[in-house]
Amino acid sequence: MFDREVAGRFLRLRLVWIVAAILVALAAWWWFSGSKSAAPKGPPPGMAQMVPVRVETARIEDLDIYLKGLGTVTAFNTVTVRSRVQGELVKVLFKEGEQVKAGALLAEIDPRSFEVALSQAIGMQQQNESQYENAKRDLARYQTLRKQDSIAPMLLDTQQALVRKFEGQLKSDQAAVDNARLQLEYTKITAPISGRLGLRRVDAGNLVIANDPQGVVVITQTQPISVLFTLAESDLPAVRAPMIQGEKLTVDAYDRSDLKRLAQGELVTVDNQIDATTGTVKLKAQFANEDDALFPNQFVNVRMKVRTDQAALTVPAGALQQGNQGAFLYVVQPDGTAAVRQVKVGARSGDRVAILEGVKEGEQIVLEGTDRLRSGAKVRIVGADTAKSGPSAK
Repeated sequence: MFDREVAGRFLRLRLVWIVAAILVALAAWWWFSGSKSAAPKGPPPGMAQMVPVRVETARIEDLDIYLKGLGTVTAFNTVTVRSRVQGELVKVLFKEGEQVKAGALLAEIDPRSFEVALSQAIGMQQQNESQYENAKRDLARYQTLRKQDSIAPMLLDTQQALVRKFEGQLKSDQAAVDNARLQLEYTKITAPISGRLGLRRVDAGNLVIANDPQGVVVITQTQPISVLFTLAESDLPAVRAPMIQGEKLTVDAYDRSDLKRLAQGELVTVDNQIDATTGTVKLKAQFANEDDALFPNQFVNVRMKVRTDQAALTVPAGALQQGNQGAFLYVVQPDGTAAVRQVKVGARSGDRVAILEGVKEGEQIVLEGTDRLRSGAKVRIVGADTAKSGPSAK
């Protein structure tokens, strides 16, 4: 019985080893068969995968250098039209939002009380004129009598003083007449400048007072119009250099998205000091604004052309990379491989940047696909420039 028990244990242990061996064999077979089936999907041994890239050619061109800033459109002149006299507003002769010329009649105040005051001043003037004429005639008679020694000298002196008194009175009367006539003219409210009218602030039938802070309407001069913008203080020398030579700098105003050009003008002046808190300087540009594209208090993006670099070697700005040793880019060599070039960067304008050292004219610069590139990697040029890529495109 002991022998049977030992034999049974030995048999079970043997079966366990046999099953384990079978499982190991199956696992090894599955592993090797899977590896062999996957092997054809990879590239052939000894061949590296080509990296698809898009390139542009380094070229020589005139590069316009622009400075960018943020600006606000400002009315060239802003006037709140107020009444100079008090009275009832009887007529409003303008339409809100329309363009008016300087001197245009905008509103009228009831003139009757001012006409009465003018007539009264004229009557007083005429009364004093008649007294003056009578005093002059008396003076002439007194002078004749005095020559005949018929009157005392005191009477002649008194009459001369009376004539001078009336002369002074006539001057005062003339000033009163002129003032009354001026007050009458003030009943016609006119535009002091040319510009665009705002919203009406008072209606006909209301009583207006002289120099009311609210005013009747606001006029903003929008043709021409100005833009106030700021630049970094480091950009100031580039602006002042052409201004000192008498050059006019062109300024372009773009919309909030910085995509659409709204107007083109020229720089007028630079502020006389730098803002120490922000390190910026204010500048003012003037625009004709004949199409009213610019509106007061509108936000705009400003681009100002300061110079043109003649015959500059340029590449796309998007091709530049930054590394530990500074700026670099990838160049496609004649054998179809990519090479890293350390470059010295010059001025930038839009999507083009000037290269001072490191690249030659006509070389193909990698613009897209740089994230998978390494020096010496094979490249495959795709895109519009494929036909010009030469052997590396095949």
